[in-house]
Amino acid sequence: MRLHVGCAMWTHKSWQGRLLAHPLPSHERLRHYAGWCTAVEGNTTFYATPARDTAASWAQQTDPDFRFVLKLPKVVTHERRLGDVDEPLRVFLDAIEPLGPRAHALWIQLPGSFTPADVPVLTRFLRRLPASHRYAVEVRHPAFFGDDHATRLLEEALAAVAAEWIPFDTTAFFDRPPTSDAERDAWTKKPRVPRRSVALTDRPVVRYLGRDDDARTIEGWQHWVDVVARWLREGRSPTVFVHTPDNADAPVLARRFHDAVRARVPDLEPLPEPIPVEPLTLF
Repeated sequence: MRLHVGCAMWTHKSWQGRLLAHPLPSHERLRHYAGWCTAVEGNTTFYATPARDTAASWAQQTDPDFRFVLKLPKVVTHERRLGDVDEPLRVFLDAIEPLGPRAHALWIQLPGSFTPADVPVLTRFLRRLPASHRYAVEVRHPAFFGDDHATRLLEEALAAVAAEWIPFDTTAFFDRPPTSDAERDAWTKKPRVPRRSVALTDRPVVRYLGRDDDARTIEGWQHWVDVVARWLREGRSPTVFVHTPDNADAPVLARRFHDAVRARVPDLEPLPEPIPVEPLTLF
């Protein structure tokens, strides 16, 4: 029984020397992060397709059951809006091939301008994708969350190819006005949509945004502790990503979320032990 947890990135300035050893060469950073978490969001692949050698390095630094949820390039999802994308998609799939089973799901994040009227485009796109990968879709248009017909339309399109719907839960973040610079910046950028906690497959993926105050973050995720515990008892294998506006304590919080779920589901497999951070010396 496995719950994978992770963050939006595997390296962050505020983690250096505190959570992860510092300095670390680039080919060691992911390995140290993987001592804290068992999954990571592949946000960088939205902006640039990695070289195959880079993906091979990621594979070498992680166990086969480590999970990458890799965002499709923006040229596919945002610039061409899922049309005429055979070549960039081919290049992307070839680049990530060295990850093998670590490429847990390919993440199709659609812009807020992608409406229920565009679902037929998504349907055609999904049906053309190779069956060798799992797929997960994130939508941001409010109609998908507030209109029953639009919800069913999307769910049916996803179910036809066993794809998952990724919720990005920002309800705890928007519950109170921002109190830090990082929160004020996120306030203008993050989507504000109702929380959704329905799994369509046996491997649901959740993105959760808390606050820079750890207590508020923990308070806000209690709903997900209940939901994830239920999913595990149902035989599902979820992946949960914990975000905060500054992400300073995100790996610690991800592990605390795992601990909270494990308290409900004692048979849950524990997380790995982090690689110790060597204390600084004068010599």
